[in-house]
Amino acid sequence: MADSRFHHNSGPYTLGQIAKTAGCQLEERFSSVNITDVGSLDTADVGKISFLDNVKYKDQLATCKATACILHPKMAEDLPKDVIPLFTETPYKSYAKTATLFYPYPEAKETQIHPTAVIAETATIGNNCIIEANSVIGDGTIIGNNCHIGANVTISHAIIGNRVRIHNGARIGQDGFGFAIDPSGFVPVPQLGRVIIGDAVNIGANSCIDRGAGPDTVIGDSTYIDNLVQIGHNVKIGKGCILVSQVGISGSTEIADFCVFGGQAGVAGHLKIGAQVQVGAQSGVTKDIAAGQKVMGFPARPITEFWREMAKIKKLLSK
Repeated sequence: MADSRFHHNSGPYTLGQIAKTAGCQLEERFSSVNITDVGSLDTADVGKISFLDNVKYKDQLATCKATACILHPKMAEDLPKDVIPLFTETPYKSYAKTATLFYPYPEAKETQIHPTAVIAETATIGNNCIIEANSVIGDGTIIGNNCHIGANVTISHAIIGNRVRIHNGARIGQDGFGFAIDPSGFVPVPQLGRVIIGDAVNIGANSCIDRGAGPDTVIGDSTYIDNLVQIGHNVKIGKGCILVSQVGISGSTEIADFCVFGGQAGVAGHLKIGAQVQVGAQSGVTKDIAAGQKVMGFPARPITEFWREMAKIKKLLSK
């Protein structure tokens, strides 16, 4: 159960309301049953709704004490008879919608400016935005509607879309790592581009996105960036991508739509990554990857090739 000091429950809701919101199938006779909260399979009790998505937790389903449970139809026989089923092909997604119903994302319902805030007379920000303590937004920056900027964030040289979430400590728009190398010393190259962030982008805590050197750094719509991710100058990332924690993308690399990068994966500069590519955790990408490929290891190669090599090495070591 969520701690009410930090999370505010907007319930109760009927199962009919939940089924409609979550896109689940529910017997009509249960539509008026009230639900007060969400909970995990092993902790939810009467009045709560839970879910099962991963069959790894199938044993917990058998002892579930929740009033209702969201699950795939193929798991119906394992559900206790006194638990009301809500059936869906995508239980985790339906649970996410249900939890969001009970715990909606906070919105700026009215304008509130803390006395310690320093705001230029010419500054304007989109509607329904939340900007938390000690964040700094530089000259010329544009922020769309319904954005949430966490505490201690710095933003400059950026154009940000609508419904963007930037978590605590993120750095957006600072100089890219660009310099000319000469025997007499390094000469910094002026970073004259911007950071363009699309709609519904989520940027994790302490992640850094450098502005472009001339071309812009671009983050596509609905891309999710985890904590501690580094994105270099001139990088272009398509829509719907996922970058897990400690991923590093070097300058001028282009990443197409719906790519996934596992934790601590690194990508060299000036590469092209096709759509729907999956890069395994701790992999090092050193060359272009065609669309739809799954790669792993260093240097990153097709994942089937990687696991064959690992199996051969294990066999050699066992002799």
